[in-house]
Amino acid sequence: MIGVTGVLLVGGLSRRFGSPKALAILDGATLAERAWEALAWCDERLAFGKTADALPLPFPVEDDHSAIRAPLAGLVAGLRAASHNVVVVLPVDCPFATPDILRKLAAACEDAAVPQTGPLPGAYHRRTLPALEQRLAGNDLSLRGALRSLAVRVVSVEPAALANVNTAADLASLAELVPPPTLS
Repeated sequence: MIGVTGVLLVGGLSRRFGSPKALAILDGATLAERAWEALAWCDERLAFGKTADALPLPFPVEDDHSAIRAPLAGLVAGLRAASHNVVVVLPVDCPFATPDILRKLAAACEDAAVPQTGPLPGAYHRRTLPALEQRLAGNDLSLRGALRSLAVRVVSVEPAALANVNTAADLASLAELVPPPTLS
């Protein structure tokens, strides 16, 4: 099996959510904790965001060293720091992404492997770094646009597993989907 670096993105503005999404609670855990745990199978785990945000998380968040708040900034920082060629990238607002989904993306990665819904979560090879750095430097922040120039495999994923939290209402809707805890 190939070595994999897991990168958690926690640097968004959370404008529509109204507070840092990383700290939002779903089923007794923050979105950041859920995502960090989904990456636990990786050989290395890194989290990128803005250290100035000083989010009280139970793991270190490295600064992405960009003035831009966009997933591309965290992806570029993650690729730069990764010890492994394959980097699985998970945004903090994708709480139902499972280790199995992330493993499938890693296994399918050429330049990139993404689900049918788009670029995140996704797996990216370190050789894509120069092209992604160029996009970031040129303020061309669309990851969808970046995929057009890469060898990308699309991995079919159950759509419900890719649910995204953009608003407090999204989080409330997802909370209804979380199964109740089993009593032992």
